[in-house]
Amino acid sequence: MSLADSIDARLPQTQCTRCGYDGCRPYAEAIASGEARINQCPPGGGETIAELAAITGQPALPLDPAYGEPETQPFVALIDEARCIGCYKCIQVCPVDAIVGAPKLMHTVVEAECTGCELCLPPCPVDCIEWVPRQIDPYLGRERATRSRQRFELRTARLQGQSDERESKRRARTSPLRDAATMDDLLARVRARAGKP
Repeated sequence: MSLADSIDARLPQTQCTRCGYDGCRPYAEAIASGEARINQCPPGGGETIAELAAITGQPALPLDPAYGEPETQPFVALIDEARCIGCYKCIQVCPVDAIVGAPKLMHTVVEAECTGCELCLPPCPVDCIEWVPRQIDPYLGRERATRSRQRFELRTARLQGQSDERESKRRARTSPLRDAATMDDLLARVRARAGKP
């Protein structure tokens, strides 16, 4: 297991980006390369910093306040369904697909899957998302982090697949014109398809 893997395994997997990186894995890689310090993860707080210090051999510093306050109680998103306009913006940014709904229809949060990342707050145009204390916690500690990482990786793969499919369709639409070196080549192709010499 690489150093980055060991670090990533100790991060809370909220994918909140509060550390200054695009998710837990990029932050783990930055720590492993010496680019980032081990005290930039508010969701992990002191416990995670202590674990990262043991893994990396760095001193266990207090959480850097530039990245936020340590979290003392887990919160989750709650959508006021009566105010939700179905804009779909929160669904697009949820890193673990914990929000379900469809465009122009009411959305809701699957509390058991919400990591409390807060990424859905800024894009909501009607401020219908609130933060409430977590009521249920079916996944504890490392189990929760492992499940969140899996959901994040599945979402990332799904989005990459959709992007690849769109790019493939775009190329298919433009390839005859792009591949034709000259107008004569294009005309020759048209004649060949029509069965004319």
